Amino acid sequence: MNERADPDIALMTEIASLYYMQGETQEAIAVRLGMSRIKVGRMLKRAQTEGIVDVRVRHHPSVAAEIEQALIRRFGIRRALIALDCADADQQRHEVSSLVADHLSRTLEDGTMVAVGMGRNVGTVADNVFNQRTRQCSFICAIGGSLRAGEYMNPDHICRRLAARFGGESETLYAPAMVASAELRDAMLENPTVRQTLDRARRADIAMIGIGDLSEDSNMVRMGWFSPQEIAEARLSGTVGDMMGYDFIDLNGRPSHTPMQGRVIGLSIPDLARIPEVIAIASESTKAAGILGALRTGVIDVLATSATNAHTILHLDEASRQV
Repeated sequence: MNERADPDIALMTEIASLYYMQGETQEAIAVRLGMSRIKVGRMLKRAQTEGIVDVRVRHHPSVAAEIEQALIRRFGIRRALIALDCADADQQRHEVSSLVADHLSRTLEDGTMVAVGMGRNVGTVADNVFNQRTRQCSFICAIGGSLRAGEYMNPDHICRRLAARFGGESETLYAPAMVASAELRDAMLENPTVRQTLDRARRADIAMIGIGDLSEDSNMVRMGWFSPQEIAEARLSGTVGDMMGYDFIDLNGRPSHTPMQGRVIGLSIPDLARIPEVIAIASESTKAAGILGALRTGVIDVLATSATNAHTILHLDEASRQV
C-alpha cells in the first residue's frame, strides 16, 4: 500500500515558484495565500530541505572570468569552471560538479560520444543534471569497474545515470579497473570485448575524468587497490596524483616511476590527448598538486575545481618554476 503523499508538497512548490521564479515577496505571498509571513518563510526552508528548491550561489561573472583567464593564459586550456569555496567536502563536490553538468547541458548534441571515468566527482555530475531535453548521446566507460567502488563511483553506473538524464545510451567496459600486474593488463587489453569498448571510448568527442591525489584517504586506498605504504612510497618518489586512476604523474606532468603504474584497464594519457575535449574534475583541497601535474600534461581542455584550488595551483605553478 502506497504511503499518503505529503499534503504540503503542492503548497511548498507553489510558494517556491512564486518566490524564486516570479519574484514575489514573502509578504505578498502571505496575503495572496491567506497565511502568515512566518509560515511562508518556513515553507521556503522546507522546500530546500525536501529538494523542491535547489539554491546555487555563483561567483560574480567578473570574478570567475578573472580566475578563468589566469588559468587559460598559464596552461593553455580552453575553459575553467570555478566554484565558490565550501567548508563541507560533499557540498564542494556538488558545487564543482554542478558547473560540469551545466557545461554538458550547453555542449552535448545528438550523436555526441562521451568517455566517462570513475570516482566521486564524476559520479556527482549525473546528480546535478535537471530537466534536460532528450539527446541521442553515447556514454562509454573509459575505465573498468570495481566492486569496492560501489554503484555510485563505478563508471558503468555513472554512464547509466547520465544516459537516463540526457537521453541516449550507455556502454559498459566488461573488465576490472585494476589487475595484479602490467602483464595481465596487457593481456586483458587484447580481449576483443575490452578492445572494442576502449576503441569506441578513444573515438569520443568528450572525456570526463577525475584527478586523484595520493592521500591515505584517496579512492585507491579505500577501494583496496593500494596500501597506505605504497601510496607513501609513491609520494616519496615524486608522484603527486593520477588521471582517472590510470596514469600516475609527477608535478611536471610526466609519468612517475612507481610500481603502481600500468595496472589499470582504461584510457591512457596518450588516448586522452586525441580526444577533442577532456574535462577534468577535482573538488578536494588535497588535490592541488595533482591538478597542477595533470594540467602540465597538456591534455586537459576544461578544468572544474574550487576557487581556492585555482589560486593554489597558480601560486604553486609560479613557485615551482622558480626552483
